[in-house]
Amino acid sequence: MDIRIAAYGVIIADGRILLSHWNEHGRSGWTLPGGGIEGSEHPVEAARREIREETGYEASVDRLLGIDTIVVPLSKRHSGSSPLYAMRVVYRASVLGGELRNEIGGSSDEARWFPLRDVPRLKRVSLLDVALRLNEAEPPDGVPPAASA
Repeated sequence: MDIRIAAYGVIIADGRILLSHWNEHGRSGWTLPGGGIEGSEHPVEAARREIREETGYEASVDRLLGIDTIVVPLSKRHSGSSPLYAMRVVYRASVLGGELRNEIGGSSDEARWFPLRDVPRLKRVSLLDVALRLNEAEPPDGVPPAASA
């Protein structure tokens, strides 16, 4: 089984979410800015790098929201000779600076802000729904919710 570890940022501001349009090997959908970890890169650094590459923004990585895993069967892969185990590290992040732009020559072809209310109508990858659930479960100030009695 092949293994891929990737890091992503949930960036929400003023009721809008920053998304990247993944478009590769005849498949596409809106997703979080992020992607594969390179070499010995820490997931936080990978998330910052990928956000910059895919959106043009410099970002702070503010909080770990969770880790999601998925197994992609060989029949669903565009390359490779075995199933893929994908580990997706999801962070809450914030824009620090830069200007919105599209990635050139990568696996994404557009970056755009969307009102959160429009996300259910988008053609999107499953990671986006997972990440929004993780984000909703964590309070904005980073304080975990109180345990119920």
